Amino acid sequence: MQGCQLTFYTQQNHRHGHQTVAEWLMLEVRRLGIRGATMIAGAEGIDHVGKLHAARFFELAEQPIEVVLAITDEEAERLLEVVRTERVHVFYTRFPIDFEMLGDS
Repeated sequence: MQGCQLTFYTQQNHRHGHQTVAEWLMLEVRRLGIRGATMIAGAEGIDHVGKLHAARFFELAEQPIEVVLAITDEEAERLLEVVRTERVHVFYTRFPIDFEMLGDS
């Protein structure tokens, strides 16, 4: 199958309404019926203005978070339209990929 990898980059303390951006994205992915999303917590990251963000022993608020999806282009457009409509402030990357499931289910 051909589609894209869509990756959203945020932090544990970035919120949209009453949820973190990452939680909100995961719920929207599920609501749209999109399968195959993974939330990944990072140790450190440097943001778009050069500021270092890191998970600290007692404080995880600035922990970098990625939400990664391998999806069809149609699914990506539906999700991005929701993000735009909701005016969620989040950085993302998108690039073409080939994907398929291997093995018995």
